[in-house]
Formats: sequence, C-alpha cells, structure tokens
Amino acid sequence: QVQLVESGGGLVQVGSSLSLSCAASGRILTMAWFRQAPGKEREFVGGITLSSGTTDYADSVRERFAISRNSARNTLNLQMNVLKPEDTAVYYCAASESLMSTLRFPHTYEFWGQGTQVVVST
Repeated sequence: QVQLVESGGGLVQVGSSLSLSCAASGRILTMAWFRQAPGKEREFVGGITLSSGTTDYADSVRERFAISRNSARNTLNLQMNVLKPEDTAVYYCAASESLMSTLRFPHTYEFWGQGTQVVVST
C-alpha cells in the first residue's frame, strides 16, 4: 500500500518562497502536486514521471514552481517561488502505480496525501 506524507506548508508573504515535500512509500511510477482553494475544484500544479524525469506544470505556475525528486528517499519536492495570493490553497501530493499520457487529471491517481495548507498573505 502506497502512503504519502506531505510537509512544508505555512503562512508566507507575497513574493516569498516555500518548499513542500512529499515522502512516498511503495512502488510508484508517477507523482504530482494538486491544490484546492476554498470553493474551487482541485487543480493540477505539476507532476513528474519518475522513470524518465519528465515534468509538466500548470501554466499559472510554470515560471515560478519547480518539482524535484530525491530518489534515495523517495521524496518529491515542490519549490514555490514568487508566491501570489492566488497560490493560497491546500496542496496535495498524489501518486500512481501507472504511467500516464498526461499528468493533469486527478482521477487518474490512486493515492493521495492528507494535504498541507499554504497561505500567501498581502
């Protein structure tokens, strides 16, 4: 059974940086970050195919966020820079035992973390 544990959320000011981590146990092939703001649907942030290292990002974060992985620790990181108030959300780590043609659809992930809150204040 795959388990995901996120960490690193918090309250930060506009323009600052924050890093999230997701520690994974079990055999997984694909990982991603999603976020959900109050009253909104869960949206794709960024993802990675672990075997190839191929990444994909939402347009809204492409120039500001970066995904990296620590293979030895089976950890996925999300470095978030130049944070904006619209980045405020609960951030979720997701993982799948399958390879995907697209990383962007939440329903394709079998495993989810508990979520970590990010609040960007003005």
